[in-house]
Amino acid sequence: MTDTTALLPDTAEHSQDPFAQTARDRFDDAVADRTRARVRRALEPLRRPTVLLSALWLVLVAVAALWPTLLAPGDPFLGVPLDKLQPPSAEHWFGTDQIGRDLYTRVVHGASLTLSAAAIAVGVGVVAGAALGLIAGFTGGRIDDLIMRGADVLLAIPGLLLSLAIITALGFGTVNVAIAVGAASVASVARIMRAEVLRVRSAPYVEAAHTSGNTWLRVLGRHVLPNAAGPVLVLAVLELGGAILAVSALSFLGYGAQPPLAEWGSLVAAGRDFLRYAWWLTTFPGLVIALTVLAANRLSRALDTERSGR
Repeated sequence: MTDTTALLPDTAEHSQDPFAQTARDRFDDAVADRTRARVRRALEPLRRPTVLLSALWLVLVAVAALWPTLLAPGDPFLGVPLDKLQPPSAEHWFGTDQIGRDLYTRVVHGASLTLSAAAIAVGVGVVAGAALGLIAGFTGGRIDDLIMRGADVLLAIPGLLLSLAIITALGFGTVNVAIAVGAASVASVARIMRAEVLRVRSAPYVEAAHTSGNTWLRVLGRHVLPNAAGPVLVLAVLELGGAILAVSALSFLGYGAQPPLAEWGSLVAAGRDFLRYAWWLTTFPGLVIALTVLAANRLSRALDTERSGR
């Protein structure tokens, strides 16, 4: 009787085959190199000092918006009349306002209202604009012409004027201000999305995906949208800075958060009556707005440069 075990391969020796082990090692090294390359590309913008400082500032602002008590544990509504209009000091970093409230605490706690309104505005603009641009670029024809002519009309109207018209229809309040600011940016997002969809739609892999039996809706969701969304996401970061500035401007005019709520634009507006002898009431909130807008713009430029260079 033949011993069948002798005919079976020696799995232990096969698993220790130096050629197979070398192939596995090369594969693992290739995967590791690819992962390291992706990490280096992702972190490349942060090697520039201005980009790194911008990212750190935005992280600090995000912490102030999400967990304000970590940076300013005081009460933003509590005022001490005896301490009113105190200049910046070790006890009050940004000074105090006209009823003795700590301005630094109000600026930190005001980040939540300002950033939430800006986030809503960017969400409205990006979602609505991307949807319109996707439909226009993918369908073409009369639908494309109709959507783009509407976008041209919106672009012909100054953004602040358009936002004021929408607020007049919706009413005052932070959420209404955010919706109005977001609606003013729909046209620009739609045009960029349409241009990217037209570029991606003519790519060979999109035609191959459709001819292989996939429906246009599936091709749109799996191939066109992911490959066309890059510039729109970069624009979203840029729009964040513009949205913060627009929300603050409308709040400065009195259309946003109402006293005693702390919001960056309303804080600047509240201090304009005391400019002669209490400069800090407008200076520090204005500096925070300016630094946040500049940081968001710098980061978006770096992301756009990195994406274009690939």
